[in-house]
Amino acid sequence: MGDETQATGEVAGATWLVAAVGSVPQFTGADFTDDDRLYAKTAEDFVRNEVLPRLEEIEAKEAGVMPALLKRAGELGLLMVDIPEKYGGLGLRKTTSMLVSEHGALCASFSVSWGAHTGIGTLPLVYYGTEAQKQKYLPRLATGEWLAAYALTEPGSGSDALAARTVATPEDGGYRLSGTKQFITNAGFADLFTVFAKVGGEHFTAFLVERATPGLSTGPEEKKLGIRGSSTRQVILEDARAGTDKVLGQVGQGHKIAFNILNIGRFKLGAGSVGAAKDCLAVALQYAKERQQFRRPIASFGMIQRKLADMATRIYVADSMSYRTAGLMDAAAERLDPSGADYAERLVRESVEEYTIEASILKVFGTETLDFVADESLQILGGYGFTAEYPVERHYRDARINRIFEGTNEINRLIIPATLVKRIGQGRLPYADFFQQVDREIADRASWPPAVKGPLERELRAAEVAKRVIAYTARVLIERDLASLKDKQQHLEILANMIIDCYAMDSVVNRTRLLAGHGSPEDDGLRLAMTNVFVSSANERVIDGARRLLVNELEGEELRRHLALEAIVPHMPIRTIAVKTRIAEALVARGLGPVFLR
Repeated sequence: MGDETQATGEVAGATWLVAAVGSVPQFTGADFTDDDRLYAKTAEDFVRNEVLPRLEEIEAKEAGVMPALLKRAGELGLLMVDIPEKYGGLGLRKTTSMLVSEHGALCASFSVSWGAHTGIGTLPLVYYGTEAQKQKYLPRLATGEWLAAYALTEPGSGSDALAARTVATPEDGGYRLSGTKQFITNAGFADLFTVFAKVGGEHFTAFLVERATPGLSTGPEEKKLGIRGSSTRQVILEDARAGTDKVLGQVGQGHKIAFNILNIGRFKLGAGSVGAAKDCLAVALQYAKERQQFRRPIASFGMIQRKLADMATRIYVADSMSYRTAGLMDAAAERLDPSGADYAERLVRESVEEYTIEASILKVFGTETLDFVADESLQILGGYGFTAEYPVERHYRDARINRIFEGTNEINRLIIPATLVKRIGQGRLPYADFFQQVDREIADRASWPPAVKGPLERELRAAEVAKRVIAYTARVLIERDLASLKDKQQHLEILANMIIDCYAMDSVVNRTRLLAGHGSPEDDGLRLAMTNVFVSSANERVIDGARRLLVNELEGEELRRHLALEAIVPHMPIRTIAVKTRIAEALVARGLGPVFLR
């Protein structure tokens, strides 16, 4: 890694909520090696040259097309990125894996199928499989000889995964599985299923079930709004036998597998969404430059410029958070000894579970960024955007599912504050000390808002204030009624949005600071302008969120006392119209490359 990456040490998840901006390590776009970029180029070239030319066949779900493309991806090494070298894989870093996923996200039907195989289909084995299970299956999954699926959801249990009704009845030497799984990606052609069932109707457990197992069948293909080329079916189990050697992990510990693998899926989905959003923006930008109305390019009109600037800004912020999180996961993994007896257990705990909050943030922000960008891109293209002639129409349809699977965005918004409160109670975050620090700063007006110096001074201050406003507000909620807080979903949603904006501000401000001097002065100016715009709006959202929570939770003199905080919270107004115009003009003149350094 280059000098622009800060020294990596042990960093607990969500530390950025209490640490100064820049004190937590951050991976940036300048850190990728030539090999990383080559892997990404291989993925993008494959999708552009071999997947997109078959789009009509894919969308029509012609038999054999998708599995053939996945097997071809296997020949190119695109299925082995996350599999250790010991089992026939490449064993690459999470940052590289995310870059590959992002560059392969030009066709959602393919990327969803690919991601289901390489992520939730394969990683349960990587993290939880026995040596015999890994030796048997991972080399086949790495090459595409076998394809994988993940069977968790049921007709009656989606977000409430532990309410599953599929049962595993013990018998001599194994179990009989009976039940129905719903909306299973790759079900039409997968050779290996990770199936979750309750042993004895009680102990939630994961099993490896091969397609040829008697009693396993699939329903018809679902007819879907988007990702039409992916296979989505029911998986039906009727006394399907699974030997004891097919238990994945431990009996009764399936919830750990389910939730940690979903964490990986969430953070990868965030990266894939960024890749699709970049493709939408590239199409919209080119169209806006070429489309003439009223004798001038529509890219010269103010409303179009605003759309281009807003799209690029959100993508830049999402990109900053995604690779920062992947870098933290890599750093955690690199601290471990692969030869240790507890390596797999610690790898999951310290590089996956530890970043549960960040994974949920990326899932929410990334998927909602793609939705926003797809919608604005279609609007820029007008009637042409509504036709299949341009890829924006397909991105618009395909994007909608992302806010539903890997845990709905509503569920992920509950996970963020719930996990934070749990960790505060466990003492895993030094929030008690931070609460006291905030009290001292508020009492001593001379130290409020916290002093910062250097480039991006206003943005740094806004990010620091956001952390304090969140801490102040969270403490009010916790101290008033911790027991019932988990049931106050509208409160938690607002708090989650504040936390998401805080991570976004912290990440984009530090990334822009780290990238200063990489590229031309114009590159620095563009990244700085996008940071200005985002932090200004995010700052207002955090302040507004705190106000709404306090107003809905308190009353009378107590409310007036707490709302007095707002009087000393600095606002950060900027000339957004002028700044967004500059962003759009820079994009029109120079394209997207300078923004992301790749």
